[in-house]
Amino acid sequence: MSEITVTAHPDRLTKVTSILVTQARPTDEKSPYFELARKYNIKVDFRPFIEIQGVSFKEFRKQKINILDHTAIIFTSRNAVDHFFRICKEARIEVPADMKYFCITEQTSNYLQKYIVIRKRKIFTGTKTAAELLELIKKHKTEKFLFPCSDKRTNDIPGFMGTNDLHLTEAVMYETVSADLSDLEDVYYDVLAFFSPSGITSLLHNFPDFKQNKTRMAAFGPTTAKAVSDAGLILDIQAPLPNAPSMTGALELYIKKANGI
Repeated sequence: MSEITVTAHPDRLTKVTSILVTQARPTDEKSPYFELARKYNIKVDFRPFIEIQGVSFKEFRKQKINILDHTAIIFTSRNAVDHFFRICKEARIEVPADMKYFCITEQTSNYLQKYIVIRKRKIFTGTKTAAELLELIKKHKTEKFLFPCSDKRTNDIPGFMGTNDLHLTEAVMYETVSADLSDLEDVYYDVLAFFSPSGITSLLHNFPDFKQNKTRMAAFGPTTAKAVSDAGLILDIQAPLPNAPSMTGALELYIKKANGI
């Protein structure tokens, strides 16, 4: 793979002075995005293009899922934790003390203490990826797993569970919807950075007549990159790269080239 993935004509490689990151502003002031802004004297703004909305208890009941039929819960995000316990509260379900929890990261497992006393529960934690979590799950083949998830989710966990003949029930407890971006209608950025296909959906939902013109598109991950192309847009920056595993790394490589640094 080349140092920078540039699929457009070289005349698109013009100076970058502003970037819109389609996620919430980082709470850590040491975020590499702020360093990128300082280092290259560019404006970096943040705006989530998608929002999470909980599925109503009435809608959840239509899935005909009995939570207490399960012996283990798989959590891949804090959103999943929040909406699982919300549904339990609305259903007046007390989660048994012997329920097992399988969390994708330590951050997610620590978040459980918002709802339960962690030291008294059986919690299994991966490190960063679904693959590592799945290796833990494979050691507990007799469990009946419940997977609280969004209406839009990757297939890695359900696919793995099916391949390994493990009992899994998917429970859609929250939805990914487009945020209202009407206030951005007349705002221009040199680069828009996207992290999921839902972000592209939101862009086109809010601005159905969107014209890319000189705006560069950055996409993290192959599914996001495909969404950009499928929308008929030009993908200028693709992450991760072998020498830039993060979005900020890929952006920096592009800025250096585009700005002649």
